Amino acid sequence: MASGQSIWEIDPAHSAAQFSVRHMMVSTVRGTFEKMSGSVLWDGNDFTTASVEVAIETASITTREPKRDAHLKSADFFDAEKYPTLTFMSTAIEAAGPGKAKMTGDLTLRGATRRVMFDVEGPTPAIKDPYGYIRVGATATTRINRQDFGVSWNALLDAGGVVVGDDVTITIDIEIMRKAD
Repeated sequence: MASGQSIWEIDPAHSAAQFSVRHMMVSTVRGTFEKMSGSVLWDGNDFTTASVEVAIETASITTREPKRDAHLKSADFFDAEKYPTLTFMSTAIEAAGPGKAKMTGDLTLRGATRRVMFDVEGPTPAIKDPYGYIRVGATATTRINRQDFGVSWNALLDAGGVVVGDDVTITIDIEIMRKAD
């Protein structure tokens, strides 16, 4: 741990990991993973010096449709039994303008690790809550091709096209906290 850095824990009650993907080439399906944890090693000032780790439980997926959720948890998609966790570990963070950053890191899904870049809004200014914690928030967004991670199930439509698009947008809203000094 570098001088002045401390561990900020992700507050899962105030954080979310979501995704969106095209369905049958006509609509967008959105889903959420309900269980996420992780931490940010950071001095609280210069975000480019931070190190971010996030773990998401794949079986916690919900799209508000139980049959679809069961299919997404199966070996056709996330294979939640064999790969219970999706992870991200940052490798570099660069400033990208006021209140913005580019965060590069390794995303692991279904045992495949690929380098991805998130566009980050934030971090927000720190606030002290009534319980003795300092809190900061940020939103990170990226787009991946699910085929790159071995998520390849699909079906052809009679009129042409496919049931599930390959491009998936991932958005992670996090609130991190540390005990106030």
